[in-house]
Amino acid sequence: MNRIENFKRDLNERKAIKIIAGIDNFDINSVKNVVSAAQMGGASAVDICYDENIINMVKEMTTLPVFVSSINPNELANAVRLGADAIEIGNFDALYKKGIRISANEVLDIVNETKRLLSGEKTFICVTIPGHIDISEQISLAMKLEELEIDLIQTEGAATVIPSKAGARGLLQTAEVSISNTIELIRNTSIPVMTASGITTTTAPLAFASGASAIGVGSCVNKLNSTIAMVAVVKSLVESVSKTKSVQMVNA
Repeated sequence: MNRIENFKRDLNERKAIKIIAGIDNFDINSVKNVVSAAQMGGASAVDICYDENIINMVKEMTTLPVFVSSINPNELANAVRLGADAIEIGNFDALYKKGIRISANEVLDIVNETKRLLSGEKTFICVTIPGHIDISEQISLAMKLEELEIDLIQTEGAATVIPSKAGARGLLQTAEVSISNTIELIRNTSIPVMTASGITTTTAPLAFASGASAIGVGSCVNKLNSTIAMVAVVKSLVESVSKTKSVQMVNA
C-alpha cells in the first residue's frame, strides 16, 4: 500500500490527522522537527511548503504521505514531479497575514490551471475553502470542486475569529467557525471534509463528531519549541480521535 492509500484508508475511517508545518515555513530545522513529531506521534500525513530542498528532505525522512501547499499552480504541478504524494491548494494563512483575502473564483482558477498543468496525471488534490466568504458561497464552491473530482476539501475559520475568552472557551471560539463550516459543507456535498484552522486536542473530537473525515492541525504543534512537546501533542490528538471513535461505535 503506497503512502496516499494509507491516508485514504484513515480518511474513509474518519480518523485522518494531517500535521501542518506551514505554507510559509521555510525553516528547514523547524519543518524537520514538525515532520519528526508527526511520524513519531502517529499522524496520518504531513503538510509542508513548496521548496525543492524541503520536499526532498521530508520525502527521505518520513514514510507519511507528504502534502505540499501552495497557491501557485506551477509550484503545485512541480511538487508532484518532485514526489509529493498530494497537493494542497490553500492553507491561506500566509495571505491573511498580509491582509489579502482570496475569492472563490480565484480558488477555482488555481484549481483549473493546476489540473491543466498536471495534464491528466492522477494526483490527490485537497482544496481549502476560504473561511471568510459567505457559507452559501462556500457550498457553491465545494459543489464545483466536487464536479472537478477534487479528492478532499479543507475548512478554515480561525483567521476570522478573535477569541474573547481564555482557556477552553477561547479554544472553542477559535474552532467554532471551521467546525460549523464543516457541518454545512457535509450537509450539501458528498466530498470528504477536513476540518482545520484552530483545531487542538480540545476541539479535535468535536470536529470528528461533526462529521469530518480528517483534521488539519498546525499552530498547536508547529509553534512549540521542542520535538518532545510536539510529539506529545500529536499523540494526544491521535488518542483523542481513538476515544471519539470508540464512543461512536458504542453508541451506534
